[in-house]
Formats: sequence, structure tokens, C-alpha cells
Amino acid sequence: MESAGARCSSGGSCEPDVVCEKRLFKAKLPEPLVQLACSHHHCAFPVNGNELCIWNTATAQSLFLSGHHYSISALSFGSNISPPLVCSASHERVIVWNLDECTQKVQEGFTPHGIVIRTLLGMVLHVRFSPDDQQVAVCAGNRIYMLSAKNEAILAKLDGHLAPVTAAEFCTWEKSMLISVSEDRTFKVWDYSTGQLIYQSGIITAFPLLSLLIDEENKQLVTGCAEGQLWIFSLISDHNYRCVTHINLKKEQEKFCNKVWKSGKEIGEGQNDSKVCKTDNTRPEGSVETSLPVLLIEHCDFSVCFHNEEKMYSALNTSYFWIGTSTGLLIINLANFELEAFLSYKDYSDLSIRFARSCALTKKTVNGKVLCLITSMFEDTIAVLEVNLATLVRTQNNVFLPCGNENSLSVIARCSLLTNSPLLKGLKKNRKEPSSKTFGVKSTVKDKPLVFHNKIKSSGYTAAPRRTMFSPNTNLNKKEVSKWKTSCKCKNKEYPLDGDPPIKYEKQISVTCKPTPIFCIQYSGDGEMLACGLADKTVLIFNSNLTDTYNVFSGHDGAVNSVGWSHNRKWLVSASEDRTLRVWSVCNKEPALIMGKENFDKTVRFAQFYFLDTFILLCCGAEFHLLNFHLDTTKDDLKRYKQKSVCKLVQKFPMASTVEITSLSAVNDFYSYIVLTAGSNRALEVFDLNAGCSTAVIPEVHTRSVHQIYQNKGSSFSTQQPEAYNLFMTTAAGDGIKLWDLRTLRCERRFEGHSSRCYPCGIAVSPCGRFIASGSDDKYAYIYEMRSSTFLHKLGRHTESVINVTFSPSSPQFNLLRKKFHKFSLQAVMCSNVVIV
Repeated sequence: MESAGARCSSGGSCEPDVVCEKRLFKAKLPEPLVQLACSHHHCAFPVNGNELCIWNTATAQSLFLSGHHYSISALSFGSNISPPLVCSASHERVIVWNLDECTQKVQEGFTPHGIVIRTLLGMVLHVRFSPDDQQVAVCAGNRIYMLSAKNEAILAKLDGHLAPVTAAEFCTWEKSMLISVSEDRTFKVWDYSTGQLIYQSGIITAFPLLSLLIDEENKQLVTGCAEGQLWIFSLISDHNYRCVTHINLKKEQEKFCNKVWKSGKEIGEGQNDSKVCKTDNTRPEGSVETSLPVLLIEHCDFSVCFHNEEKMYSALNTSYFWIGTSTGLLIINLANFELEAFLSYKDYSDLSIRFARSCALTKKTVNGKVLCLITSMFEDTIAVLEVNLATLVRTQNNVFLPCGNENSLSVIARCSLLTNSPLLKGLKKNRKEPSSKTFGVKSTVKDKPLVFHNKIKSSGYTAAPRRTMFSPNTNLNKKEVSKWKTSCKCKNKEYPLDGDPPIKYEKQISVTCKPTPIFCIQYSGDGEMLACGLADKTVLIFNSNLTDTYNVFSGHDGAVNSVGWSHNRKWLVSASEDRTLRVWSVCNKEPALIMGKENFDKTVRFAQFYFLDTFILLCCGAEFHLLNFHLDTTKDDLKRYKQKSVCKLVQKFPMASTVEITSLSAVNDFYSYIVLTAGSNRALEVFDLNAGCSTAVIPEVHTRSVHQIYQNKGSSFSTQQPEAYNLFMTTAAGDGIKLWDLRTLRCERRFEGHSSRCYPCGIAVSPCGRFIASGSDDKYAYIYEMRSSTFLHKLGRHTESVINVTFSPSSPQFNLLRKKFHKFSLQAVMCSNVVIV
């Protein structure tokens, strides 16, 4: 029945300890799918149909339990370690076994017996203990029976599914809540204490739902179907079981293989030791494409991958889970919903099973290793595998993750400008040359002692030397003191870190007398002024309280699609559909600088100041320009129409393999060499302007072209740590919001929660770094919590799409502006110290 010895499997890989076949059992298995079970110390599986085998992982000894007359179809371990309980179910009975008692009975020479808690329930596909091990949920046919784990008693009968129930899980933070999935392609939420149905979903997919997992940390439901699809739903009380995201495992696996293969090709074939890199993903002509049923979803103890490792990933808390399929195991990152690693059974020649019928995994790791129990699809064999989780992740990720901080990118400049840097070539020479009167020329004044022939009071010789340097004036009036304290408070504002997100509507402000689309909005660095670019060819500037228009700039012949403030908040740059660029003085309605159509072949987009107001960056077609400028607003009466301001092109930087740059981002608040661009080819490219070249490309950042890149410029995220500046966010239509780390070029977190068929547009982060706002074309604005990526509130409903949002840097109020594409107003919401506009 049991094969002799354990066999290690390497499959020719340079990492022989990725997976090891600990034990192989020969046993007759039932025809349908079997629910296997793994705990910290035991593995449970049926042998010879109706016999139960408990294999001890520590002693490598087997315990055989008999009590069923028909084939065992479902197994589950209890939640508590002591006493260890296991429930087995077949067509005619459900039995609960106490493993300590059964082991003692065998040692004494007696036949162990379990407690029969129910008989003749029909075909059982799934059993699950309650968190306290007092009850057992048994999925038999279309019903779920809540049974007592100590005696033969039915506590509740849950009837409502239209097809066999395939899985059920208890919700630990909600009392008496049970969630089930079925072959009828729906999931249901039950109150098993009363037997009432709380929620019933619609049909999710065209294929039967096979597996289920409840993520307690993020309060989410994860379910998988027979066609390799995952759906994640929110279980937060006020979210109404909204679908967070949908994952296609086949596409994620292909994308992961292509990324590893490309990275391995860049570093050289000889250095690429990853097994997945050598896998051929092309399907031969005439072959049949196999499905990828999700047999199992289980928590993954990913913390072992950080042992003795530097900060490879973001410091944000992240959950991971295993996906067991018929062809292998996959690890999914619940923060970004992307594939971290996968193990294919066929890639390891020493494994006896290539295609699995059933699968079970242990939640916790032992010495960095996870036990996996699988049954063969075509043979009567059962294998116990030992997977080295840290080695599996390392061999598949080291080919495209930077090893060490010295080679990784950084937003904050780490070195001085290079001799051939475009920034040095275009930089203004503000350094004063050494004076010839002080260096290199002999002084004409003779070196003689200084003598005062008259008594000069300012010389200090007429009075005794002072003993005290400074005596403060302490005789201040109370009014003066209070006035001084008030002025200090106004100048030194701090953002409230414990404020609530803005959720309440307050007022509406019209910016024009007739309906006009607002294309762009941006606050000044201090939050005292707001600039808006309109479709009527004008640029408006408002005060921070939005009660009055500070200034109106007119002169463009097309819609203004971009506005940007200078670091000193004295200048404003605007780009228009008329293929011109203009720089305005905040206090003057006439432009200080105009670059006409002769300088650009296409529409100018995304203009901004750069390198602490030293340069101007702008996008034009598939390239962006680095411009050096000098502003002079003085007027000559004889040449009053001649522009004294000068702007020269330093260098053009084309983005590879794209038709048009859809978004650009660079830091102007401090010296940074990094410029991020996104193109219509769905890729994101990183440029190092100190070296004057492209340094990295992230292909397929989103499923569609990137709408906006939001970069940490010092007023958001967490500025307590320098590495936080390397975080940036992207958003695209229909693909949510992603948080990236520039050092690793990895997506660290994804923010989902929009309704189906709606696309997130603009994004903004609150100054305290706790909240994220997003516009959407479903006429709502959405608020998320940054750290947990939890969807908090849906704001609206507006009459038109909300295509951009922004928070005000001013304090103590957070001003969130929602720009509407076909609406001429800004709307404001206020809750305690929070204002949404």
C-alpha cells in the first residue's frame, strides 16, 4: 500500500529542495472529487474506498480507521490542536474521530471507534468544523446540515441551492454566519443559528464553483470555479457583498511566465536557474487546451520568504494564499491580485503524480516547508509532497527583482550630476566666478594695523565690553502674546492623522456662467490657490476657500488640458489643444512666456515645472521634452511686444513602442532625476535624466492605457521613511488602481471596489496618507483606506462622470475636488474637519 522511503524531486533544477515527495500511497480512490485534509501534524485521506488513513507528519507513521461501509468522500480536521479531531463523511454516515483516543486504542490492541453524528444524508462533498469544534457543517446534495460534533443531532438545515453544494466556510468575526458555494454558480450567506438566508448572489460564472476561502484579515470572500477563475467579494457590512476583483489564473500564469522569461533573457541564459523560465508556453498545433479547475484555496504563510532577506517588498501588510489546481500550485498576492510563484507537477520528473484530482495543504509552515497532499487523476495513488516555500519564491523571483539597493532606482537623487547629464547641460549657471580682486591679484592696500584717530561710537572702543549678548523683552502684553501664538499656528499647520474621510456633501460652486467641461485641476504647493483649466480656453485661479476668483488667464486658442504650479507658487504653466505652451505670473494676466505651434508637431500635454523650477517637462506625441527657460516680465516701451523670456529645448526623450504618451509624472519639490511616463501601449517607462536615457520598462501595467500616474512628492503616503518616496500609483479604465515600488518595479497593492462596468479615472492621496480618492465614470467618487486597500465610501451621485480628484495640501481641512467632464461646477462636502469639493 505504501511506497518505501521518501523521494526528493528536482527535475534537473539547480534547486533540488523546491519540492520533495515524502510518501507515496497506493490505494483505491472513489470516482468523484474527494475532500482531503491536512493539519499541522497529520494528513487524512481515504484508502481502499471506505478506510481512513491518518499519516503522522512527525513520526511518518500511519493510523488506519474503519467505520464506513461506503467510499469516503469528504474529510476535515478540527480547528483546535487539542484534542485533535477529524470528521469523515460517506454516503451512509458522518463520523467524528478523536485521534488521541484512537491512537491509544490501537496501542492497547483495541479497534478504535468514532462518534457517528448522522446517517443517510446522501452524497457528501464537503465537511467543515466550526471555529469551536462544537458543530460540523455537512454539504450533502443541495443542502447544508448543521450537526452536533458530540451526538447525533441536526441543529439546522440550510436549503436553497439548486445544485450540489461544493464548499462551506464559517465567518469567524460574525456570529452564526456561514457562507457556501455550489455547482449552481452562486454563493449564499446563512445565519445557521436560525436557518435563515441572509444573502444570495446572482450567477457568477458559467462554470461550477468548487472552492471557497474567507480572508479574515481583509474581510473578503475568495471563490474559484472549474475553469480557472477567481472571484473576490467584500464581506464588510456596508459593502453589500460587492465584487472586488476577478482573476483569470491562466492569464496570470502566462503573464508571469513571460515576465520571468524576458527577465531571464535580459540577464543571460546561463544565470537563469528558474524552472518556470524553461517552460514552453506555446501550445502545439492540434493539442487540446486543458482547463484549470480551482480545487483548493488555502492561506499561505508567506512570512518565511522574508527570513534573512532585505526589504524586498513594500512594508505594507499583505496576505497571500495558495491555489491548488489539477496541474500545480500557485501563490496569489491578495494585495495586488497577481501571481507570486507557481509549481507545476510535470516540471519535476521525480514526482509520481502529474495531474491531481484532489488537493490539500497545511496553513502553517514547518522549517519553511509546506505539506501538500494530492491524489492522482488517472491512477489510484496518493502523494505527500513537501514544498520549500522560500526556495520556490526565490528561484522564480530573483531573475527580475533587483538584488541590493545599489542597482535599484530611487526618486531621491543619490549622486551628483554627471558630466554628460542633460540636466547639467541645461542648468543655469548661477554659481558666481571667483573675484579677481581677491584671488590671483596682489592687493594694493598695505598690511598695517588699524588705527582710529577719532573716537567713533560704533567702533566699540568708547564703552566697556558687554557681558550679556542678548536680553529678551519679557514685558509683553497678553494681547500681543495671544496674537503671536495665533500667527504661529496659522503658519505651522499640521495635518490631522486621525481625521475621518470626507463623506458629507456641503455646497456647489459654479466656475462659469454656462456649462463648460473642466479638464484639469491642481492646487498650489501650500494649498492657498487652486488652478483650473477649462474647455473654453481659459485658466482660472481660486483662493483656497473657493469663495472668489483670484485671476483669469485667457489667450489659448484651444481647450486647456494641463496646468502646473511652480515650486515657489509664483508661476503657472499651461498646455492647450492649440499646440502651445504658456507660463503665467500669478499676479499678471499677461503670459510671461509663449511657445507657439512652430515648436510642436502634436498637441502639448502634461506640462509641469521640474527640478525645483529649473526646467519644464511636457509631452508631445510619443516623446517628452526637457526645456530650459528664463522668465523676464519687464517691459520696454520701445519694444513692448517683444518677449524677453527665453525657453530652449535641452533634449527630447522618446518612449519606446508607443503612439502617444498618456501620462507623465516627475517630482519638482526636491531634486530628482526620475521621470515616469505611460504610453498607449499600456507600458510604463522610467527615465533617468541624469544619465539621459531610459532605465526600465514595466510592460502591461494595466489592461488598458494608464490614465494617471500619481507620484509621492512629499505631501502624501508616509514621508517618515525615505523609501516611501519610491512609491507611486497608476490608474487605468476598467483595471482599478495599483500601487508600485520603483525599487523593485513591482505592483505592491491594488485598490478595487468600483461597481461593475465602471472605470476609475483620476486618483489622489490625502495629505495625511491615510485615504485614497478616485473618480469614476459611474458618476461616483470612491474613498479607500491606504494601508489595507479597503473600500470605505462611495460619494455622489453626480450628473456626469467624475474624471479627476485632488486633495488640498492646506490644513486643517482636506479639500477633495472632483472634476466633472461635462459639468461646470465644483462640489464640496464637509465632515468634521474634512472638506470635499
